[in-house]
Amino acid sequence: MRTGRLVLEPIAWRDMDDMARLKADAGAFGMMLGGVRGRQQAEMEMADDLACWARNGVGIFAIREDGRFIGMTGLHERPDGRGLGLRFALWPWAAGRGLASEAAWAVLNFAHDNGIRRIIAVARETNIASRTILGGIGMTLCDSFMRDGHQMLVYESVREQRPDPLPPLPPRRPVRLVE
Repeated sequence: MRTGRLVLEPIAWRDMDDMARLKADAGAFGMMLGGVRGRQQAEMEMADDLACWARNGVGIFAIREDGRFIGMTGLHERPDGRGLGLRFALWPWAAGRGLASEAAWAVLNFAHDNGIRRIIAVARETNIASRTILGGIGMTLCDSFMRDGHQMLVYESVREQRPDPLPPLPPRRPVRLVE
């Protein structure tokens, strides 16, 4: 999938080294559910991400700008049972240019276009950057909860299934042949 500045590709094992480094970086993954990860945990999550693609037809994408890996975005099955959740994380050096918004918007539309009716995202109340992105791509605040002493805000994007633009054909009448 291409946007104005980015190429988003479904995550694959060839991205494992980049993903492991990104997930080990506190600036990129420090505020994510579960925080920074070691290589082994990143590998287990890669297997889960690939399984999410197989089950749902959507999942995590590697984000590249000019061929260079700059982060990840996409949907994952939230471990708290809230549904499919949008997530994004970029290297800190790639932040501040609207790339996370561009990538997250593309994934949100991709998921809705592929039949995912409701998508959520969770951000700490204090994470103004993520909250700005979520609001900017049209997600709306719908709930909140406490986790580990932090107020968490739940955003959602709901797209109703579009009706078929053509009305159904009337039932066919049996044709009676006259001899």
